Amino acid sequence: MQCTSCLRRLQAYKNPKRQLRMLKPTNSRRSLATTISTATIAAPPIDFTSTDGLPPPSSRNARLVPASPSYFSATPAYTDNLLSLQSLLRKHQSLPTALPTQVPRIAWRTLPQYKMLRGELVKASKYHKIIEILRRLNRIHPALMPQEVAATLEIYKRDVNPFANVRKPSMIDQDGRAFGVGRRKASTARVYLVEGEGEVLVNGKSLNHAFARIHDRESAIWALKATGRVDKYNVWALVEGGGSTGQAESITLGLARALLVHEPLLKPALRRAGCITRDVRKVERKKPGKLKARKMPAWVKR
Repeated sequence: MQCTSCLRRLQAYKNPKRQLRMLKPTNSRRSLATTISTATIAAPPIDFTSTDGLPPPSSRNARLVPASPSYFSATPAYTDNLLSLQSLLRKHQSLPTALPTQVPRIAWRTLPQYKMLRGELVKASKYHKIIEILRRLNRIHPALMPQEVAATLEIYKRDVNPFANVRKPSMIDQDGRAFGVGRRKASTARVYLVEGEGEVLVNGKSLNHAFARIHDRESAIWALKATGRVDKYNVWALVEGGGSTGQAESITLGLARALLVHEPLLKPALRRAGCITRDVRKVERKKPGKLKARKMPAWVKR
């Protein structure tokens, strides 16, 4: 005795339509799609080289194209400047270079000036890349400097070059005196130096009466001691403002500058001794709400 499900399977197998369906491959849809001619389904290919049948160009369908490839970056003007300088350097990097002392010193635009020129917020680290390329381009030998490089460097120069200000050389007057001015804190010293036996007068007083501390006496004539010229020159100093330390160190700077007028070759020795460097340190001003410049009052809970 056969079950009902078995009979149904047997009748379905004996059905001729079912047999034809079983003879078909499994990928019948794929084979049917390949047998149908593509000419009856696909459109004829379009020839893009000819303009026949195309509508005339219209401004409504036009697309705005950025003038710069860096338009979508955060700083397009800076990126364009950097790329143009890099391409300029690659183009002229084979030219011979000169020593830093043989090329003109140029004061480049500061970061705030560059931001104002381009109208973008540029970080200092990014602007430093531009400065490095400019310095490399400036090292090209002046006799072989291309015109386009010189025109590019002019864009990044400051309006006023501080290196062009040459200090007027001091001269020895008819009485054999050299003059030098020194400043420190709130003190200003005008020093006259003349060849002599080593006499030092500060505001008409001797060095021992002008300064009570030994350290201040040593500081005042340190330029002469560092070069071994204590017994060779006489010093007359007029000092005003500040305290004893400021006055003594202002005399040091003024004396060193006056000594360079007599003997310019002593400049390396005076620089090593620290006598010709202006010390710009000053006492920081007191702020409101604080006891001193930075000291805060003691915090009390109650």
